[in-house]
Amino acid sequence: MSIDQEAPESPVEAEAGIENETVNEELPHTEVGEHEYTIEELKQELEEAKQKAHDNWDKAVRTQAEMENLKRRTQKDLEDAHKFALTSFAKELLPVYDSLVLGLQAASGDSEDVKKFREGSELTIKQFEALFPKFNIVAIDPLGQPFNAEQHQAMLMQAVEGAEPNTVVNVFQKGYMLNGRLLRPAMVVVAKAAEKPSEDNA
Repeated sequence: MSIDQEAPESPVEAEAGIENETVNEELPHTEVGEHEYTIEELKQELEEAKQKAHDNWDKAVRTQAEMENLKRRTQKDLEDAHKFALTSFAKELLPVYDSLVLGLQAASGDSEDVKKFREGSELTIKQFEALFPKFNIVAIDPLGQPFNAEQHQAMLMQAVEGAEPNTVVNVFQKGYMLNGRLLRPAMVVVAKAAEKPSEDNA
C-alpha cells in the first residue's frame, strides 16, 4: 500500500461519518436571507404572531356580535312598524268616536226622529267598539282605580267623601292604548285627602 493511497475507513469511522452527515442534515436552518435568527428572536416573533391572531379573532367575534345586534334591532323595528302603523290613524279616529258618544248622550226626547238618531248612533258606536279589539286598541276607563300618571291625566283634584286619596273618582274622557303603547291618556278627576278643620274653627 502506497503512502498516497488513503487507508480504508474502519467500520467505526464509517459509521461515525454517516452519523455526522445525518446530524448535519437534521440541524434546522434558521438563516433567512442574510440574517440568522436567534432562539429569542424566534420566540418573540411567535408571540407577536399569536397576539395578532388573538386580536384578529377578537375583532371577528365583536363584528359577529354587532351583526347579531343589528339584526335584532332591525327585526324589532320591523315588528314595531307593523304593530304601530295605525297609531296616527287611530288618534284621528278617536275624536270621531267621542263625538258620537257625546251626541248620543245629548240626544233627549221621545220623538221618532230622536229615537232613530239614538238607534243609529248606538249601532255606529257598537261597530266602533267591536272594531277596536281587532286592532289591539284597548280603552282605559280607570274609574275607582288608583291614579296612574303614565296612563291618566288629572284634570282636577277634589275631596270626595268616602273616596281614598289619589283614586280616580270621575272620568271626563276615556284613554286608549294600541298594542300596549299609550295612544291617549284618560282625563280624570282624582280624589284628594279631606282638609282637617283648623284649631281656630274647632
